[in-house]
Amino acid sequence: MKILATYNIKGGVGKTAAAVNLGYLAAADGYRVLLWDLDPQGAASYLFRIKPRVKGGGKAIIRGSKAIDGAIKGTDYDNLDLLPADFTYRNLDLLLGEAKRPTRRLATLLGPLKSEYDVVFLDCPPSISLLSESVLHAADLLLVPLIPTTLSVRTLDQLTDFVTGFNGHRPQVLAFFSMMDRRKRLHLQVASDLPAARSDVAVSAIPALSVIEQMSVQRAPIGAFAPRSVGARCYRELWLEARRRAALKPPA
Repeated sequence: MKILATYNIKGGVGKTAAAVNLGYLAAADGYRVLLWDLDPQGAASYLFRIKPRVKGGGKAIIRGSKAIDGAIKGTDYDNLDLLPADFTYRNLDLLLGEAKRPTRRLATLLGPLKSEYDVVFLDCPPSISLLSESVLHAADLLLVPLIPTTLSVRTLDQLTDFVTGFNGHRPQVLAFFSMMDRRKRLHLQVASDLPAARSDVAVSAIPALSVIEQMSVQRAPIGAFAPRSVGARCYRELWLEARRRAALKPPA
C-alpha cells in the first residue's frame, strides 16, 4: 500500500481538486483506493456527495475507540472509498498531542488497511502542525500544488527544509503547478524554469480552467463529467507522473 498526501502550507492552491481527481483516476486504473478527507471543511467529502461526519468524531479515530475501517464509506465509483471529514478534525492537533508517538499515529491507524487498499490519498488542511508532521511521517509521496509565483517557490523551499529535518522516514516530495495561467509571463517562466532546475517538481501542470471550478457544481471528479476535457487530460498526466514517482506496481 502506498500513501500519497496532497499538502501545502498555503490554502486555496488546489489540494482537494488534486486528491479527488487523482484518487478517481487511480481507481479507474484498477487500484483499490481510499481517500481520507482530513480537512474539517470537508470539501472532498462534499465533492463525493458524502456527509462530512464520523461517528465519535476525530477523537474516536485517533484514540482507537472506533475502528478506522468502520468509518469508511463507499463512493459512487468502483474501487474508490472515502473516510469522510468531520468538523471535530479541527482539534486533531490536540488529540494527537495526547496520543503515544503522535507523529506516527496516522501511519499506525492506516497500517491494518494494507490488505484492503493499494493506494491511500490524504487530503490535508493547510498548516505546519502536529497533524501535518503525522501526515509527512505516514506518506510515501507528498504531492505539493504550487501556483507558479516566486512566493510559492519559497513555500516549497520551506517545506523541503522541513522534511529534510525529519529523523527516520522521509516522504518523497513531488511539487506540481496548479492554477497556472498561460497568459501570465511569470507563470510561464516559473513553470518552465523550475522543473528544469529541480527533480522534485513535476513536468505536468494543472492550468486554471473553468471545468475544474465546475467540480463543486457537478460534485464529481472531472473524469466523471468531462472525461475528454483539457482538465481531465492534465490530471491524467499528473497521475501517471505521481504513479511512477511512488513506484506503484500495476494493480492485481
